[in-house]
Amino acid sequence: MPVAELDPLDQAILSRLQVDSRTIAESIGAQVGLSAAAVQRRIKRLRETGVIAGEVAVIEPRAVGVDMTFIVDVEMERERIEVLDAFRKQVQADPAVQQCYYVTGSADFVLVVMCRDMAEFEAFTRRAFFDNGEVRHFTTSVVMDRVKVGLTVPLNGG
Repeated sequence: MPVAELDPLDQAILSRLQVDSRTIAESIGAQVGLSAAAVQRRIKRLRETGVIAGEVAVIEPRAVGVDMTFIVDVEMERERIEVLDAFRKQVQADPAVQQCYYVTGSADFVLVVMCRDMAEFEAFTRRAFFDNGEVRHFTTSVVMDRVKVGLTVPLNGG
């Protein structure tokens, strides 16, 4: 995807929406110096061009009984396109996987996985790693404290 051309007003609108996507256009307009209609047009364009990829409710995991987060480094047996693509599809389809990164270094992928408990994580490791003959090795770190979970993209270089 090409980098979007964002002017300072687009960046100001996006900054406010990242904090609370329910902020009404009138409020944003008053803050950035535009009419509500102009803000709505810009938001529509930002959605249509894919700059705004989605708008979701952020749920506190512990409030819904999801108490454990794991960071998992995964090393594949072979680094062939079809192997990597198959693993990508597998983790994209798994609801326990919150984030997946294809990385450089000793691991091929780094996953952020959330589960209710260790039994649920063990079931995840069986289906994602042990049942997959292309996974050579995986290393798991258990998250002890969620110090910062960022959902915002830094705009304006900061």
